[in-house]
Parts: sequence; structure tokens; C-alpha cells
Amino acid sequence: MITAAPLAPPTAAISRFNPVAKLAPVLVITAMLVLVTDPVTPALMLAVELAALTVSGIHVGRFLGRARLLLFGAGAVVLVNAMYAKPGGEVYLDVGPVHVTETSVETGFALGLRVLAIAIPGILALAATDPTDLADSLVQQLRVSPRFAIGALAALRLLPLLGEEWRLITMARRARGVDANWNPWKRLRLFASATFALLVAAIRRGIRLATAMDARGFDSGTPRTSARPQTVRARDWVLIAATMVFCVTVVAMSVWFGTFRTVF
Repeated sequence: MITAAPLAPPTAAISRFNPVAKLAPVLVITAMLVLVTDPVTPALMLAVELAALTVSGIHVGRFLGRARLLLFGAGAVVLVNAMYAKPGGEVYLDVGPVHVTETSVETGFALGLRVLAIAIPGILALAATDPTDLADSLVQQLRVSPRFAIGALAALRLLPLLGEEWRLITMARRARGVDANWNPWKRLRLFASATFALLVAAIRRGIRLATAMDARGFDSGTPRTSARPQTVRARDWVLIAATMVFCVTVVAMSVWFGTFRTVF
């Protein structure tokens, strides 16, 4: 059964932080890594993130299970850029349109590591946050509109349903004998048609949900109160400060190694 429940138990170290405080490090790390282009800086940050994962209280195996598509995507980024990125340096392979060179391989690894180093903190934060607590914290700490926060909460609650809907679509087609076997072109066509069916089902479900929420007064304009107070404690500020210190340290180490490069 697909679920949106947090991967970490309430007693885990990462679960004790405020939801918004867990999102702040994600923004800090993202702002830093989108500006760098060398492979060493994201590699160092990725090492820090993996070390934080081991002490966060999240089961590593379950976390990797949730992030398996991310690993596939990062590998695809490395492969595509290694074959088609800007050539330069020693040539490793030159066959038709494929040009694998020293520069293209370095570019591919740099982009793949950036993808992992940017995405893992977000997955880590959301994996240890209850969606309801996140919506409450957005309203109370960031003064986000309740309409937006409740809409975001509804969207997060619908994600597992979309996963279950995809599973039912594929199982129904398999039961009807619709299978691509090992034909890649047919498999691509079936994937496209299943994606379209999932999109239609998502739109219909979203319309029904929006109508039901309007009928229950979620957009009445009446000031709302908070049943679950969310507070920012000293440990939350320590988490944000520690993230900034780690980012500065990683950049300093990359500069010391002589590999630091930015988009500028």
C-alpha cells in the first residue's frame, strides 16, 4: 500500500524539528549548489548529507527505496551529458553523434552529483514531516495563505492515490492481455497512453476535491484558527545555522582544493 506517512518515527531526531525549519536547509543548499559547476563541491555536500542521514533516525533502506527514481534520474543525467556535453580534453569514445571526452564526463558527473545533492535534502525533509504539520507550520510561521496551505496539503495527500491509480491502470491492462513484452516502441506507446489515463483521472479527482472543499467552506474568507500550534525552538535555529556553516565549509574546502567553479 502506497502511503504519504513519514518514514521516520515521531521519536527520530529529525522528526523533532519544526517543518519549516526542515525546509530552510533545503533552500540554503539549493541556492548554493545551483551556482556551482564543479563536481567536487556537490560531492562534498553529498557526503555531508549522507552522514546526516545516518543520524537522522530514518531507516536507510526505506529512504533509498523512496529515492530510487532519483538515483535513476541522476544516472541518466550523467550518461546523457557524458555522451553529448561540450567536448574537450582527452577523447574516450567517438562514434557517430556520441563524443565522450574528459570534459563531458566531468560535466556529467558534476550535474549528476548536483541533482543528488539538491534533491536528497528535500526528500529527507519531506520523509520526516507529516503533511498536516507542514501545512500548519506554513500558515503559522511563514504566514502563508490558508487557501494555499490547505491546497498543498490536499495535493500531498493525493500523491499516494495517484501512485495507487497507476498501479491499478497497469494491472487492469495486464489482465486484459495488453502487454508490450520486449518491444520498446510498443512499451513507450503503452506508457504514454497510461500516463494520459492517469492525467485524466487526476484532473477528475482534483475537480471533485475542489468542489467538496468549497462546499465545506474552505474558501469562505472567514479567519481561521489553528488547532495544532507549531513553534520554532532553539534547536530549529541551530539546524539552520549548522546548515549554513556546512555550506561555507564545503565551499572553503572546494576553494582550497582548487576545483571551485561557479556559473559566473
